[in-house]
Amino acid sequence: MNKPVIIGVVIAGIGVLAGLGIASRGGFATSNDVQFAQVVGVKPVKETTTHPRQVCHDEVVTHAKPVKDEHQIAGTAIGAIAGGLLGNQVGGGKGKTLATVAGAAAGGYAGHEIQKRHQENATYTTTETRCKTVNDKTENTVGYDVEYDYNGVTRHARMDHDPGVGSKLEVDKEGTLATANAGTGNG
Repeated sequence: MNKPVIIGVVIAGIGVLAGLGIASRGGFATSNDVQFAQVVGVKPVKETTTHPRQVCHDEVVTHAKPVKDEHQIAGTAIGAIAGGLLGNQVGGGKGKTLATVAGAAAGGYAGHEIQKRHQENATYTTTETRCKTVNDKTENTVGYDVEYDYNGVTRHARMDHDPGVGSKLEVDKEGTLATANAGTGNG
């Protein structure tokens, strides 16, 4: 054999042996260094937020009109005059005087009651705006609690996405997730 060929084979052999030595000490990654765990459970993590807001509506409200004559003096007086005039039309002499007084008393009472009933039924309506605060609730998914099995041990991690039950996750030699956005929590 030719001397340069032998030197080339020896150098190549040394390079191969050196490469194998470095790889066996973990210096270079090999396909055997990649480890996987299987997802056995995924639970969404929810957060509820409350947003208060005003809800208003128009409502018809009935009010009693203010009373100007709370003792119904005007009704009593008008009733007494009318009753007295009617009573005066009946009888003669002392009977006429007695009928006038009785008519005035009855008319005064009737006038008082009529005015009182009228005042009680005197109302007016207005439209008023009524408001109340209601709370709208919104539920959002903020992450996923993932259970995965690595070498017979169930571990937990919080992730920002749902990896899906049955999927494989890349882990390091200790079983810690190597996936980006995995969060923390080995258990």
